[in-house]
Amino acid sequence: MKIVATKPELCIACKLCEEACSQALFGVTDSEKSAIRISENENGEYDINVCDQCGECLDICQVQALMRDENGIIVIDKDKCVHCYACVGFCPVLAMRYHQDIMGPFKCISCGACTEVCATGAIFMQEI
Repeated sequence: MKIVATKPELCIACKLCEEACSQALFGVTDSEKSAIRISENENGEYDINVCDQCGECLDICQVQALMRDENGIIVIDKDKCVHCYACVGFCPVLAMRYHQDIMGPFKCISCGACTEVCATGAIFMQEI
């Protein structure tokens, strides 16, 4: 399974990854609609928050809208999802997202769009 992996020490916070992600997921350039988030921590360093595909969220969904696809990536079945957002609150790495303009939660699907625009290698695809 290939996932989006990170090396935060290489991040320069250009946020091109956020733009690429929102474009890939929703066809818009809006960091708030990105499944990957870059933030500055108290040490002045950058944190990269993205789903690590751990699967901890799978059992929290009472309607089984969360599942692993054929590649092992956690995906949301929009037809089953009842928009309770329990997965958003439960995610141990806080990588399940929501936005007022989007019906239901969303997350990284390991498409790699963010990795293609990262000039420093802070975000890359990794086989696990």
